[in-house]
Amino acid sequence: MAGFDKRVNTYEEALAGLKDNLTIMIGGFGLCGIPEGLIAAVHRMGIKGLTCISNNAGVDGFGLGLWLEKRQIKTMIASYVGENALFEQLLLSGEMQVILTPQGTLAEKIRAGGAGIPAFYTATGVGTPVAEGKETRRFGDRQYVLEEAFHADVALIKAWKADPLGNLIYRKTAMNFNPMMATAAKLTIAEVEEIVPVGALDPEHIHTPGIYVHRLIQGQFEKRIEKRMVQHS
Repeated sequence: MAGFDKRVNTYEEALAGLKDNLTIMIGGFGLCGIPEGLIAAVHRMGIKGLTCISNNAGVDGFGLGLWLEKRQIKTMIASYVGENALFEQLLLSGEMQVILTPQGTLAEKIRAGGAGIPAFYTATGVGTPVAEGKETRRFGDRQYVLEEAFHADVALIKAWKADPLGNLIYRKTAMNFNPMMATAAKLTIAEVEEIVPVGALDPEHIHTPGIYVHRLIQGQFEKRIEKRMVQHS
């Protein structure tokens, strides 16, 4: 089994070989389900010129907000960026290119990349700036726009439990974009809360088979709450 063991002991091992100008997918939705330790380790490495594919860009000073502070991101492909003041500044100044993509289209472009589907038609974005420069075609009585799949050099994802072979289980809404991204990159690095022995995971409950995971590290998570809402009685 040793040859199939995906575990590494340090973030340096987990991120070995990462360099400038890569395309990286980062799992998470807001701050839910982000690979906090891997993101912080890339921040410490200081690699730059990155094209990032992620639902959003974290918040100021946390998550992908750390990469923005060091100007590590050259191009951001995302669907929602409203929680980060620095992101807005970099966008408006032209210091960072931003490609906004409807959230469902973003998810499907990643899923298609992992499934070997080069492109697909969707009605989302027809007649808006999203469709500019893209092929459109009519099916029935509706117009559709052709969207190309996404692929990445590296995917940084977060799961709840794993076994040493890299089989992953996600927990509730922290699943979000992580399973799709695990399939759409040349190198998938997973950060998890717990690693259990082989055979401890119910095969019927595994979300990402270990064949998609190349490196596995157990991390510690702050799980910061993005926005706390309370009701006063």
